[in-house]
Amino acid sequence: MNSHHDPDTRFLAVTHEVRNQPPPLENYNLFLSDRAARDHLQRGQADWAESRLTELGAQAGSAGHLELGMLANEHRPVFHSHDRFGHRIDEVRFHPAYHTLMRTSVEAGLHSSPWLDPRPGAHVARGLGFYLHSQVEAGHGCPITMTFSCIPALRKTPSLAAWWEPRITATTYDPANRPHTVKSGLTIGMAMTEKQGGSDVRANSTVAYPTGRQGAGEAYELVGHKYFVSAPMSDAFLVLAQAPEGLSCFLLPRWRPDGSKNPLQIQRLKNKMGNVSNASSETELRGALAWMLGEPGRGVVTIIEMVAMTRFDCMLGSAAGMRMATAQALHHASHRQAFGQRLWDQPLMRNVLADLSLESEAALHFAMRCARALDAPEDAGERLLLRLMTPVGKYWICKRTPQHAYEAMECIGGSGVMEDSPMPRLFRESPVNAIWEGSGNIQCLDVLRVMQRSPQSLELYMQELEAAEGRLPVYDRYLDKLKNLLLDQESLEYRARDLVDRLALCLQASLLLREAPSQVSEPFCHARLDNQGTHQYGTLPAGFDLEPVLARHRPIG
Repeated sequence: MNSHHDPDTRFLAVTHEVRNQPPPLENYNLFLSDRAARDHLQRGQADWAESRLTELGAQAGSAGHLELGMLANEHRPVFHSHDRFGHRIDEVRFHPAYHTLMRTSVEAGLHSSPWLDPRPGAHVARGLGFYLHSQVEAGHGCPITMTFSCIPALRKTPSLAAWWEPRITATTYDPANRPHTVKSGLTIGMAMTEKQGGSDVRANSTVAYPTGRQGAGEAYELVGHKYFVSAPMSDAFLVLAQAPEGLSCFLLPRWRPDGSKNPLQIQRLKNKMGNVSNASSETELRGALAWMLGEPGRGVVTIIEMVAMTRFDCMLGSAAGMRMATAQALHHASHRQAFGQRLWDQPLMRNVLADLSLESEAALHFAMRCARALDAPEDAGERLLLRLMTPVGKYWICKRTPQHAYEAMECIGGSGVMEDSPMPRLFRESPVNAIWEGSGNIQCLDVLRVMQRSPQSLELYMQELEAAEGRLPVYDRYLDKLKNLLLDQESLEYRARDLVDRLALCLQASLLLREAPSQVSEPFCHARLDNQGTHQYGTLPAGFDLEPVLARHRPIG
């Protein structure tokens, strides 16, 4: 008989049995397992998109497709300034996984479907698709977003839109570094920021020199430096530069119409902590050919059409990050045991998990309300409402995401910190949308500008809030407090963050009270509105049945 001093040699290599570990969260349908997302189809008149979203959800949740997201970030884009013969090529090369993700998004129309088929619910359907695919990988969403959002700005100059729009909206992905004149599908980037200005684009020093006639649709040559060019492998870029008439917007292609390379020269790629699959660069413009979009000297007014759309996608992207983080935490807790009991069944963990789920659902509700406003372009009231909702939602949803990602990571524990888990990537990605397209202070100042210049926007926003009056006393008290704060015009800029916090929370609460089950809306309101806008996850009040919330958000097909 063998003793512990004389082990059976057959088992020398057996150290332990792997148990109490969750299986990987894969091969599930991201759309069918997301009840909150599915509910927006009928509400947004987008039932016609159910089958395509179901198909995209199955593809996005497959093990192979989720692996693409990991690979695209493990293998960062690489910049090649010249070919082996010494020719300047300014080429950014990507891992094949990145191109597969781009192709999936383009073929699904996530960059163009509302422009190609502007039927009722088009922005809701496209928004849900973008939300689903962003859960797989966020970085490739940047060029998808800019390609989608450039169309309103491009349409400011019909002579340019006539040629460019059909190729930008085409559902063909062509990543080749070759002239746009020979490609059937194009992507668009953006180059606004300069070193000395950052968000203050009116401080831009890049100069646009007319090559002949001046004005919209005419050719200029741009000279200057852009400190942050997003997606430098795009076929063309919207650029701000100082024309003789003042700061103007331009469409600048990578190649000239004669097939020669446009002197847009990449200096280096940015070394970012997150969003690493997406290339960002510093670029010199050495007489680069471009055409003016919109009116001379009205560059900010023109490009703001694009920025409004990119801010909408920031909301969607952050909501997507929240959803994936919630799904990972719920999945882990439903399989993992500690202290003799499943994490899912432990009261304090249930409080945290349900709270994360509520935040995720509220973020999607806000973004989808913006999508419904986008789907009513002929409704002046919806346009005015959207003008205020966009900076409020962009500020709040994006700013809530980093803490949400961290809390979800903590639910998973040590395994969630490991780089072969999706959680570190979600965490590094979480602050990006809050900073890009105008950081928190910029959004708050934009809210104040809208309130001052367009009082009707605020009136319509308040009508949205008042639509939920009488449904829950804690909500009514919070809304009354908000109204009193709006009457106080003293030190408004100093107090802007507190005011925008409250505007955002109040709209989320109003939407949930009107559109979500009471099991969702009531704990959300009591946890957040009773705390005067401050909230730590896992502090839901006692007395609520959390099972419906957890079951609603658990990621099973």
